[in-house]
Amino acid sequence: MSRGSRRILRQAPGAACLLLVACVSSRPLGDRAPGTHPAPVQAGAADASYDWHGLLVAPFGTLLKESPIALHEVLLFHDESHGGAEAGKDCYAIDGAPPRLVGRQPDEYLLCFDHDRLNRIDASVRLAADDAAQVFARACALWLKNSAPSSEMGNICEGREDGIAWSARLEQVPPGEATVPLALTLSNAAERDAVDAAPREK
Repeated sequence: MSRGSRRILRQAPGAACLLLVACVSSRPLGDRAPGTHPAPVQAGAADASYDWHGLLVAPFGTLLKESPIALHEVLLFHDESHGGAEAGKDCYAIDGAPPRLVGRQPDEYLLCFDHDRLNRIDASVRLAADDAAQVFARACALWLKNSAPSSEMGNICEGREDGIAWSARLEQVPPGEATVPLALTLSNAAERDAVDAAPREK
């Protein structure tokens, strides 16, 4: 092998390294236009507790006796002003810690059954009064991403997705209170429509 050939071989590894560095530093931009940056991830988006799907521990229509988790019955006082719409429903709390909601442990988490079939889930948490509106707005924006039709009216946020109707409400802060309740209800959309369409008894 000639002296010139040996010099080329000795220089080859260095040239290869330079080539690799050039490739890494000039990665393709894909669909992004030059000079732009990826959209920032919304605060709370990475927290699974901001996704209401985590509250649905069993599909609507699940028979009480086939519940995948242990439950115990909770006695509720039904509001007669609703025309008996809650009659026939039995609500249960789960044995153990319930799923978290907006980064907090729920004060209330109930699975309600109508004629022994799951048709509603109620969850509520208490938020610090100072940042309750901000937390609610962030959660509502995430929930509305994949839901339609939907509504957002100040302290109410509602939507539908895959046959599930959800409705969230941020209560007004009473004077002097340090916390405010956020309540979220998931229900079978078809059954909810049927109840809403039924004539109310006078």
